[in-house]
Amino acid sequence: MRLSGRGVRCVRGGREVLSGLDFEVSAGEALAVTGPNGSGKTSLLRIMAGLLAQAGGSIELEGGEDELTLPEQSHYLGHRDAIKPALSVLENLSFWRVGLDHAALLPAAYLSAGQRRRLSIARLIAVQRPIWLLDEPTSALDAAGQALFADLTRDHLARGGLVVAATHAPLGIAARELKIGGAT
Repeated sequence: MRLSGRGVRCVRGGREVLSGLDFEVSAGEALAVTGPNGSGKTSLLRIMAGLLAQAGGSIELEGGEDELTLPEQSHYLGHRDAIKPALSVLENLSFWRVGLDHAALLPAAYLSAGQRRRLSIARLIAVQRPIWLLDEPTSALDAAGQALFADLTRDHLARGGLVVAATHAPLGIAARELKIGGAT
């Protein structure tokens, strides 16, 4: 499986945030997208996830399931943790392998930022998808959470998955870097 972009362009609010961007990442690889705030890292992930239209260029997935779109084969973990605060951790996710079993019956609204992030990360492994699109995946995680994230990500890559992560912080895994938006 290979995910590639050629000449990707994005315009947001009348401002061009990406122009002529090329990238490539294959199964078993991670791509760390870096750059200053506002450089288009999140926009690139949102385009891949089908949440934002690109203004030009192409993004192609080779070797995936032909009948499924790129977004259908991807997990998108954005800035905001996609959890239902009124539901318990167990109700949000009947599967917990990320150190949250002690909080399984608590409403998710009571979780700390790091615990909410762990719950969001658990969603990545609850339903298997080959492509992980991660926006600042280690934000709010303590050292133990970062190590757990790195282990889960290495396992995903070892199974032939691929990862594209927008980040300002080290991911704890081997990743090729794609710098966007000028000098970083």
